[in-house]
Amino acid sequence: MTSRVAAIDCGTNSIRLLVAEIDDDGALLELDRRMEIVRLGQGVDRTGELHPEALERTLAATRQYAEIIRSHGVTEVRYVATSATRDARNRDEFFGGVRDILGVGVEVISGGEEAELSFLGATSSVAQTHPGPFLVVDLGGGSTELVLGTGHVEAGHSMDIGSVRMTERHLVPGDHDAPPSSDQIENARADVRAALDAAATVVPLDRTVTLVGLAGTVTTVTAHALGLAAYDRERVDGATLGVPAVLESCAALLGSTRPEREAMGFLHPGRVDVIAAGALVWAEVVERVARDVAAAGGELREVVTSEHDILDGIARALVAPAAPGSR
Repeated sequence: MTSRVAAIDCGTNSIRLLVAEIDDDGALLELDRRMEIVRLGQGVDRTGELHPEALERTLAATRQYAEIIRSHGVTEVRYVATSATRDARNRDEFFGGVRDILGVGVEVISGGEEAELSFLGATSSVAQTHPGPFLVVDLGGGSTELVLGTGHVEAGHSMDIGSVRMTERHLVPGDHDAPPSSDQIENARADVRAALDAAATVVPLDRTVTLVGLAGTVTTVTAHALGLAAYDRERVDGATLGVPAVLESCAALLGSTRPEREAMGFLHPGRVDVIAAGALVWAEVVERVARDVAAAGGELREVVTSEHDILDGIARALVAPAAPGSR
C-alpha cells in the first residue's frame, strides 16, 4: 500500500515542505519539495515572543503550502515546529493560524525528537554509500542537533546554537556591510565551544566515522566548496568533502562582506545576513569532531552533505502512529 503524505518543517529561519509517496517498506518517492525563508525566530532570543511580521510571513507561506498539498491529493499532513516556537510565549497565536489554514495541529517537538527525525531522514540515503557510525549534525537557525548512531540512534543532544541565534547574539555588525569583527568572532566561538563541551558529555564524538551535515548552512558551505556558480541540489546532495575543504569555505564565508555574499549565486538571499554565523558554527563542529576522533586514534576522513533531512524523517514517520504532543 502507498500513502501520499506531506511533511512541513517550520524552523527558526525557514519553512519547508515535502510531498511524497511512501510504501509499507519505507521507500519514499519525492513529488514536491519547497523552501521559503520566513525568519520565524526573528528576535525570539531577545524578546521571548514571535514577532508579528514573522508570524505573518510564516502563515503566508503555510497558505501557499496548503494549496500545493491540496493539489497533490495528500491524505496525511504533519506540521512540525522546532526551536523558535519552543521558546516563544505567544506561540498559541501561531498554532491557531496553522490550524485554521491546514486543519491540523502544530507539533512542537523537543530537541531530542528533532535529532531522531533528522537522523532517520539523513541516514536513509547516506548509509548506502558510507560507513557508520554516523554523526548527523542538523545545523538550523535556532538550534543544532547532534545524533550518533549506525542502524539506530545511540546518542543525541540539542544545542541552543544556530545561524540566527548566533547572528543576533554576537555577529550583528556595526558596519552593515562589513564582516564580523575579531572580537565578535571570538565571543561567538567561545559560545559554540561551550555548547560543544556540553554536547560531548552526552554524545561520544570520537566514535564518528562519517560526519553528515544537514540544512541550509551546511549545503551553502558545500556549494561554496564545490565552486558552484548557482545552487545545484543534485551536486550538493551526497557531496563528500575533506575537512580542510570544509574549513576553508567556512572561513571564506565568515570573512566575506555583505556585497560579496550577495554576489554569490548559490547563496539564497534569505541567508545572506546569517551565513557568517552558520559557517562559524559548522567550522567549530567539524574541527571539534576531527580533534576528538584523532585523540581516539582515528581520522575523520569524510564530511558528507545530505539534502535528506528532518523533512524526510517526518514523512517517513507518518507510516507509524503519530507522536504525542500535537497542539
